Amino acid sequence: ELGWMESIPYLDRPPSPLEFYREWVSPNKPCIIRNAISHWPALKKWTLAYLREVVGPKIVSVAVTPNGYADAVFQDRFVMPEERQMPFMDFLDIVEKKVTSPNVFYVQKQCSNLTEEFPELVCDVQPDIPWMSEALGKPPPDAVNFWLGESAAVTSLHKDHYENLYCVISGEKHFLLHPPTDRPFIPYELYQPATYQLSEDGSFEIVDEKSEEKVPWIPLDPLNPNLEQYPEYAQAKPLQCTVKAGEMLYLPSLWFHHVQQSHGCIAVNYWYDMEYDLKYSYYQFLDCVTKAVKVL
Repeated sequence: ELGWMESIPYLDRPPSPLEFYREWVSPNKPCIIRNAISHWPALKKWTLAYLREVVGPKIVSVAVTPNGYADAVFQDRFVMPEERQMPFMDFLDIVEKKVTSPNVFYVQKQCSNLTEEFPELVCDVQPDIPWMSEALGKPPPDAVNFWLGESAAVTSLHKDHYENLYCVISGEKHFLLHPPTDRPFIPYELYQPATYQLSEDGSFEIVDEKSEEKVPWIPLDPLNPNLEQYPEYAQAKPLQCTVKAGEMLYLPSLWFHHVQQSHGCIAVNYWYDMEYDLKYSYYQFLDCVTKAVKVL
């Protein structure tokens, strides 16, 4: 109750490093920042036509699924997408509906793919967010990721051990957020990891990754929660917000988030490793108590 927010607040300008750390990072509170990336060339340049011209035939990693859910629970498995290597222009043909496919395509590889796979685009953004780097005392971010996909591509509810600055270049991103304090109401189960693989007839089959350990993941869809199966979720307090082109969401570490997007939305996000401090210890305590109560 002490830290509860009824909505995600907006800042009209980027804060000073001290202000940002004191008001947002330290209390672990999200906010949406306007005018933080208005000077980026990407905001004007990154049309699909420009991306086609600059990246063109280059082979890139694309997540492909039959249903739009990559890294999500399906048929009692934690199913990862097929990671297809394909020419970027072929991917754009699908996004622009010049080519039809029954499957869902999403550029979403989270390994600093902007710098690793799209170095041609790096000069249109910043290598880091200076006031964030100074606030955290960590000049280089751990990863800078590029996102582009279809509206059917959905990111299932999860959390990350990163301080996340999520910048929308075009279109809109729709976030449903839960603070770490909602952990007791959010179900986790262990699932056999598996991967979508394309069959000879063009359909997908789910193939178990038998050598991998089971993955803890959230089976619940926060947009349509099964409260008969997960009654505790009724006590959770989700927050929803839309991040529009030119805006930046500060998504604090350990906040749960579910993400949807407008078709062809383009975004870049910066991951800075979190501090494993008292906040992390508190979350681990919550997690352990929640599991212990479940066993009882």
